[in-house]
Amino acid sequence: MKSSRARRKAKAPLSSSAASKVTGRPRDARIDTEVISAVIAVLRKGGYEAVTIDGIARNVGRARSTLYRRWRSKRHLVAYAVVGELGEHPAADTGTLRGDLLCAVTTLWRAFRGPLGHALAGLVADMAQDAALASSIRREVMVPRRRSMREAIERACARDEACDDMNVELLLDMLTGPFYFRTLFRHASMSLKDTAQIVDYIVRVIRPHGQTKR
Repeated sequence: MKSSRARRKAKAPLSSSAASKVTGRPRDARIDTEVISAVIAVLRKGGYEAVTIDGIARNVGRARSTLYRRWRSKRHLVAYAVVGELGEHPAADTGTLRGDLLCAVTTLWRAFRGPLGHALAGLVADMAQDAALASSIRREVMVPRRRSMREAIERACARDEACDDMNVELLLDMLTGPFYFRTLFRHASMSLKDTAQIVDYIVRVIRPHGQTKR
């Protein structure tokens, strides 16, 4: 039978703040800032494989144990460092469906052009092997972002700008999928023009039948 300490460790979530609850130690925001900056710098220069707990600890002049008290593995450290770039509420209320969705996917485009793009393949591979990490990333990144975009579509329905017989979850996959696909396989680039075209395609699908473009 597992000890209570082992059970707590197995359920430890992705967020750094939660780590302090497990250890009972006070947080030092300066350490978090130093570490995250170092991780982002290494990702930009060498990609996911270049990040190691030992290397980051040396870069910031901290003990390895200091990092492990906050992040229980490299994969959790990298995830915490990069997911914040995406933001939880990307679909700002611009007054139009196109404007809302364009705001949402533009944040994705920017993030994938930066450290998150360098880390995505490694994170996806780790998520396949670590169910707890995968669950944490879905809960802390995908769920709030999809909720924000879903609310944008609901606002559009209330304005009679969108039909109400859609498979919204499928539409959200269609909207965001090209960014992940091109970042992972790198068979083609993704420009701001491409981003706008993706949104335009989705808006055409969502627009009520027979309604002309506004």
